[in-house]
Amino acid sequence: MRDPIRLIPLLFAGAIVLGTLALWTPLATADGTQPPFITALFTATSAVAVTGLITVDTSTYWSPFGQGAIMVMFQIGGFGIMASASLLGLLVGRGFGLSGRLATDVERSRLEIGDARSVLRLILLVTVVVEAMLATILTLRFALAYDFGWSKALWHGMFHSVSAFNNAGFSINSDSLMGFQHDGFVLIPVALAVILTALGFPVMQDLSEHRFKVSRWSLHTKITVLGTLGLLLVGFVAILGKEWANPQTLGPMAPGSKILNAAFHSVMPRTAGFNSLDVGAFEDETLLLNYALMFIGGGSAGTAGGIKVTTFVVLLAVVASEVAGQKDAAMFGRRFGSGIERQALTVAVTAATLIMVASMYILIITPLEMRDVLFEVISAFSTVGLSTGITAELPPSAQLVLAALMFIGRVGTITVATALAMGAGRRPYRYPEENPIVG
Repeated sequence: MRDPIRLIPLLFAGAIVLGTLALWTPLATADGTQPPFITALFTATSAVAVTGLITVDTSTYWSPFGQGAIMVMFQIGGFGIMASASLLGLLVGRGFGLSGRLATDVERSRLEIGDARSVLRLILLVTVVVEAMLATILTLRFALAYDFGWSKALWHGMFHSVSAFNNAGFSINSDSLMGFQHDGFVLIPVALAVILTALGFPVMQDLSEHRFKVSRWSLHTKITVLGTLGLLLVGFVAILGKEWANPQTLGPMAPGSKILNAAFHSVMPRTAGFNSLDVGAFEDETLLLNYALMFIGGGSAGTAGGIKVTTFVVLLAVVASEVAGQKDAAMFGRRFGSGIERQALTVAVTAATLIMVASMYILIITPLEMRDVLFEVISAFSTVGLSTGITAELPPSAQLVLAALMFIGRVGTITVATALAMGAGRRPYRYPEENPIVG
């Protein structure tokens, strides 16, 4: 292919098409009837984009075949295609033009060509080990502490393990994980798996090589880890404080359960759509915090969505340097290049614009409240999957908008924009410089 970067959205689109065809059969539904095409398409897009938004109840609407197909899709979407796309970029990176490198750098965080083999080994190793460990823990807990037979416990353990590891948020319980809101043996392992994979491949590789020798971490790893810890802490404190007395969420719980669920829900908006509390019952301030956490998302080149932690931190550093009158934006003794600053700005502005336009459209065609629509749109774009419960109420056109946002959010805004713009001609000249008044 002349422009290899176009393979990234094509791979995702191809997986969605195959997933839609698999679900658009009577074999995929519990009652043996053919589902509506929009239902199959939306579910396949949500699965491949590892989002978790649903228009039908996964546990009752889909058959074991349908549920298995969904699990395969978010396994592929979570690590399979992203790994393939990353390795493709590594192997053919020398042939990329500037725009191609711009697109791949955002997602693969400047991995070098020589790292291809170690990246692939790391992806396979982490996938197998973490999913197996989490599936074992959940299977034992479901079988020994709940009224699950061993076969049901194993299926639930495997499904939720793969879903958590890939930050998919799909559950084969009608109420997600609300039935386990007092069980730390379920919520804590799920949250830890989500945090790990939301860090991204480059960070995991860096941590595997240098462990806790912070001085040897790359700037990307330092920013991602520091940003992740900071956002988790802010989310935990804010949710615990605001929902402590809410009778529909944390209010009726014992202090220990309140702390557990506040910590769990500080993790989920970052990238995964599991919920142990009724999101639709959150206070407005908590929803506003969730908007921000979902929009930022997790680490680059992994299963997380959003504009990514590094993008957010780079923009903060640029603002801080401008306010302080510094020539360069810098952190940890390293300055950011102008190219990275422009990439961060492009990602953030593009994301905000898409979210605004999609929200306005859905508000125009539905009578739904803005708080719920905005939550749904951000959740779709950031491939989070949390919902206030309006997904199934949306008309088909609005569901298609959310599906498009999930696709763009998974593939990456710069990747999509670059793939679309590659055919455009480039100006062989530069205009004279003149600066308008800003601010």
